[in-house]
Amino acid sequence: MNLANWLYAIARIQPDKPALFDGEYLRATYADFARHASSLARDLAAAHGLRAGDRVAIFARNCVEYLEVLYAVWWAGGVVVPINHKLHPLEALWIAENAQARVIFTEDGKRFAAAELPAGCVELPMQGDAYRRMTEAYPVAEPPLRIAPDELAWLFYTSGTTGHPKGVMLSHANLVAVSTNYTLDVDTVTPSDAVLYAAPMSHGAGIYSMVHVRVGARHVVPASRGFDAAEILELAPRIGNVSMFAAPTMVKRLVDAARLAGHQGEGIKTIIYGGGPMYVSDIKAALAVMGPRFVQIYGQGESPMTISVLSRQIIADRQHPRWEERLASVGTAQSCVDLRVVDEQMRDCAPGVAGEIVVRGPSVMRGYWRNEAATRETIVDGWLRTGDIGYLNEDGFLTMTDRIKDVIISGGTNIYPREVEEVLARHEAVAEVSVVGEPDAEWGEIVVAFVVPRAPGAVDASELDHWCRAHMASFKKPKKYIFCTELPKNNYGKVLKTELRKQLLAKKPD
Repeated sequence: MNLANWLYAIARIQPDKPALFDGEYLRATYADFARHASSLARDLAAAHGLRAGDRVAIFARNCVEYLEVLYAVWWAGGVVVPINHKLHPLEALWIAENAQARVIFTEDGKRFAAAELPAGCVELPMQGDAYRRMTEAYPVAEPPLRIAPDELAWLFYTSGTTGHPKGVMLSHANLVAVSTNYTLDVDTVTPSDAVLYAAPMSHGAGIYSMVHVRVGARHVVPASRGFDAAEILELAPRIGNVSMFAAPTMVKRLVDAARLAGHQGEGIKTIIYGGGPMYVSDIKAALAVMGPRFVQIYGQGESPMTISVLSRQIIADRQHPRWEERLASVGTAQSCVDLRVVDEQMRDCAPGVAGEIVVRGPSVMRGYWRNEAATRETIVDGWLRTGDIGYLNEDGFLTMTDRIKDVIISGGTNIYPREVEEVLARHEAVAEVSVVGEPDAEWGEIVVAFVVPRAPGAVDASELDHWCRAHMASFKKPKKYIFCTELPKNNYGKVLKTELRKQLLAKKPD
């Protein structure tokens, strides 16, 4: 079982099918795609000694070559190590060294000095004449290496909010489960579809590429090589049948741009969102502007994209008596996993009672790379401890409250930032909000809200204080509001609460 077989198979069945696009420009058919991947795999083996199980890092922005490198590495039986392109080069080098990478691909092949690279690692380009020679050295695509399903395929490094990131080990079988699950629970996939890479290929968008390769869909990298709302709205009607993965902040920006442009989502088939909270007010606005094109998924690197799903039909079902409650959830368990909410002793919590979300199934990682202690802490009796807090209702819908580390304990009472954020996000003058705890001598922690107003001076602390008093228990409301022009985010659009906490500590007097 080798994921590269999916590309090899479709290239033999439909060799002339359009595959890789730069915007509207066709760069490769499926025959070209497979031939380039096969040639690159053979060149890596011949020129650089790449063998089955060897790691190959990719430190680059989205581009069509990214997909060719992915499949080339698998073709040779290797392991892909995707690195967030916005990381500092020193952070990327730490990942490459920890992964014991034999090769690191960068855009021009000149990102690092030779002396900086880990021992035994070489840097190669993904563009230019040298790359072209590697992809054209062997003109006939040979079958991919046959390997076992549990062999490592994708070594994904977590964001590392505390200490160094950990390498999540995902096998070919894990990624097949994720891809199969997509068609069962998330969306149908047809050869006429076009998957648009507005989110980073180093994360979920890259994982979602696999099912689209299997059916022979089109793969489109926009000219911006990332997320640009105006570009997407202009490109989608010309491409047609566009599916894309986006963080909630990206969805909100896309909807705002569509509203201003009078765009109703033409050309867009499906927008799958996840990776952070989508507030009820935001998804309602998205439906009003663009219609029933949205699917929510919840997952994490250790079980990518595959913990729960809130389907297009449920999101759009305004007639259901519990519609708003369901919109506030992250849906029900996906088909390939068992899902529970448990207490500290791993006992099931009753419906409506919050606890830690745990999951098991074929999408769950093999463990952490070279970190057995962390693996033992995270996978307990076969269950992945997610570190997320939530509760199930009687119908099996999962509502997330927060990460365990984000819960605010004020005066001995647990306060879930998500609840406070939901209330503040409904205020018409609030564009974005994030809530964190600040250490306090009297209360242990106090609630602090970082608020981005829709316009400078559009709202003040007293107005928000009055709003919170009217919509939730007084003990939950923020004791402090900090107004800012933007919230710190990673390149996936997720708000970095660790950075907000650092800001609070930096402002405290000695």
